[in-house]
Amino acid sequence: MTTAPGIGIIRLGQIAINVKDLERATVFYEDVLGLKLLFKAPPGLAFFDCGGVRLMLDRAEKPEFNHPSSILYFVVPDIQGAYAKLKGHGVRFEDEPHLIAELPAHDLWMTFFRDCEDNVMALMSEVAR
Repeated sequence: MTTAPGIGIIRLGQIAINVKDLERATVFYEDVLGLKLLFKAPPGLAFFDCGGVRLMLDRAEKPEFNHPSSILYFVVPDIQGAYAKLKGHGVRFEDEPHLIAELPAHDLWMTFFRDCEDNVMALMSEVAR
C-alpha cells in the first residue's frame, strides 16, 4: 500500500456525521441502512462500521459545526434492489438510480437520498458489462 506524500496518510479512518437526534439517527443507520453499530459513547456519540471505515454520529457542540455532512457514497452490488428496499422504509430520494458514466469495464450508477437528519447521501454501484 502506498502512502500519501507529506504526513503519511494511509487511509480514511473515520467520518463524522452531524445529527440533531442521536437515537433517531442511530436507528436509521443501523436498522434502515444495515450498518453494524460498533459502540456508543457519552455524551452522545454512536459509531458504526462501514466496510472498515468508522462512521461517527455526533451532535454539533458548536454552531460552526452545525451543518449538513459531506456526501457519503455507499457502494452496493445491486443499486435497483437497494433503492427499492430503502424506498420501502420510507427513505426520501432526490432521484432514481441513473447511469453516471460508461467506463471500459463497468457502468457507474448512482442515486441520492436524504438520511433522517436531512443529510444528502448516495448509493453507487459499478455494474460489470
